[in-house]
Amino acid sequence: MRIRRILDRMSPAQIIVGYYFMAVVISTILFSLPIALQDGVHLPFIDALFLAVSAVSVTGLSVVDITETFSTTGYFIMLFVMQFGGIGVMTLGTFVWLVFRKKIGFKERKLIMADQNQLFFSGLVKMIREILILFLIVEAIGTLILTVYLFHYYPSVSEAFMQAIYMVVSATTNAGFDIVGNSLIPFADDYFIQFMNILLIIFGSIGYAVLLEVKTFLTRKPTDPVYHFSLYTKLTTVTFFGLIVIGTIMIILLEFNHFFAGKSWTDSFFYALFQSVTTRNAGLSTMDVSQLTNPTLFLMCLLMFIGASPSSVGGGIRTTTFAVNMLFLYNYARGRQSIKVFNREIHDDDVKKSVVVTMIAMIVCGLGIFSLSITEPFSIMEIIFEVCSAFGTTGLSLGITASLSVLGKITVIILMFIG
Repeated sequence: MRIRRILDRMSPAQIIVGYYFMAVVISTILFSLPIALQDGVHLPFIDALFLAVSAVSVTGLSVVDITETFSTTGYFIMLFVMQFGGIGVMTLGTFVWLVFRKKIGFKERKLIMADQNQLFFSGLVKMIREILILFLIVEAIGTLILTVYLFHYYPSVSEAFMQAIYMVVSATTNAGFDIVGNSLIPFADDYFIQFMNILLIIFGSIGYAVLLEVKTFLTRKPTDPVYHFSLYTKLTTVTFFGLIVIGTIMIILLEFNHFFAGKSWTDSFFYALFQSVTTRNAGLSTMDVSQLTNPTLFLMCLLMFIGASPSSVGGGIRTTTFAVNMLFLYNYARGRQSIKVFNREIHDDDVKKSVVVTMIAMIVCGLGIFSLSITEPFSIMEIIFEVCSAFGTTGLSLGITASLSVLGKITVIILMFIG
């Protein structure tokens, strides 16, 4: 009864944070179990906690080598935690309620609305059901295709299946963990593997609302009236793919006489495209990003800070927040009092929220950079990159994660949880 009274006094946002905190605690315990670890391996508490937060927040940063630390059981535990973190606590919670035929009341709907960034109660349960079904169907199809394709890389179907399902869940949830041992670098010349991962990363990070609107558009009947996408979907999609295109072009230009020197046009394009897409929050990589020049690394920091779209598996300030900020600056410079895009006006409250979110994010990242610059012996670029990757729940690193001090790990843990 006392717990019930405490929950009644908490806001939906506070309850959801509490749920994620519980998920981190449970994941930490699971990662520390002997059956999850290889024989003779000891995982310190701080490292288990780091991995738990990284997996629940689907970041992908790791202070240990996953392939040398976890057993097959540990791989499946990690897989489950990634899936949980990617789909979201309220999505899976709603699924459990539906399975056990529990009535989803007003309080539960308020939690779903807060978790999915929705403004209205109507259609919430149907939306959650469609999201979960769509997610599982895409992951099943992706696993089937990659299992067949990876069979020529691995000697057995079971090993090909394990690699495929891990790759699919990691890309779809934008978690960035891998059991290859070196992300997707071994597949740097395999454009089919890269293309599949790009599609799955985009699917996970573009936003559930966009996916459901596209699904409605594709499944409508020929006799139905002309379908009009919402302002949210239009703004999100244009910003999302615009960032990918701009990121790809900029990486090619910045690395043309450096990392891409002597490489074919095809190799350069796929390297640039994948690194641009992965900054949407995936954390997977087809190359050692530490080989890139500082201007390119700084560009990737900006892209990771922006992150994925709202109501997706990703973090960061979100693409729509960035878009609204840019529109605000453009219209303010031209002396306009209102902001219009696609012939629709953006509400003043949405503009204020976007500015506030961006300012808070800059303060959080600034404090993270300041803290790590005191406790860690790395260059400022390495620290900035690590902070943006943690806050944006991206998972890319310049190789300093495993060498962080205990205080440094705690700082990154906080950044990942906030992100």
